[in-house]
Parts: sequence; structure tokens; C-alpha cells
Amino acid sequence: MTQIDRERLTAPCGIDCFNCQVLESNITDETRQRIAQRRGVDPAQVACRGCRVQGGYCVLVDSCETLECVRAKGVSFCFECGEFPCLKLAPAQEGAAVFPHNMKVFNLCRMKAVGVGKWAEEEASRIRDLYYNGRFVPGTGPVDRKPGD
Repeated sequence: MTQIDRERLTAPCGIDCFNCQVLESNITDETRQRIAQRRGVDPAQVACRGCRVQGGYCVLVDSCETLECVRAKGVSFCFECGEFPCLKLAPAQEGAAVFPHNMKVFNLCRMKAVGVGKWAEEEASRIRDLYYNGRFVPGTGPVDRKPGD
């Protein structure tokens, strides 16, 4: 995947769509069936091409207020907004072990610091891996698990 594809497949809120299990190039039949059943849609409708590409549609939600907000403010990413960070980006405990929603603000801050392209190319997969598979160390943040952890 090229840098341009990664940038296009990064949601305005900071979600790295290119790493999402629902993206059409990443989805498995098992995931497709599970989500279709949960959302009550035809399995053929489940695969995503990225929220920017699909005009805000995501099979996981009915509408995206964050994308509507970004469009209304004339920015590409939330970090470009004068109100960043706002409550639309607030973390939530519910679903944190499964969904990447709590990584949004960190991702956006890294994009602002190093650029969207560099973040997408070098950091996004590593950040996601640490979030889901890392071990939290107070004062340090997530680190790789040691063998046997």
C-alpha cells in the first residue's frame, strides 16, 4: 500500500482504516458474517473501503458526526481544527479492548507532530500493536510484552 493510499485510508478522527479488520482488503469471511449478523445487513454490504472513500458510511455505525464536523469546518483531519481535541474524540471504556476509538487523539497528535504520511507509513501499525498487545507501564506507557507475560 502506498503512502497516498494510507493517507486516504486514514479517517479524519485519526482511525487508521488501512489496519481495520473490516476494510475490504483485510476482511475475512468470519468477520463479514459476524458483523452482518450483528448489524442485520447482507454480508456483501459489510466490507468497507474507508470512510472518506464511502462518503462517511461505515458498516459499524449509521452515520459519522465527526466526518460531518470536519467537512463543515473545512479541514481534512481533526488536529487541524481550532477546537481540537473536542468531546467527539473523547475515550470510552466500553469496547476499548476491541475497537481502536481510544487511539484517535494520540494518533492525531502524532500526525500533527510528524505528518500524516510518516505516521501512516512508520507508526500506525506499531501504535495499534502496542495498544492491543502491549503491556502498560505507569510513567512509560505501553511497551512490548516480555516473553512469558
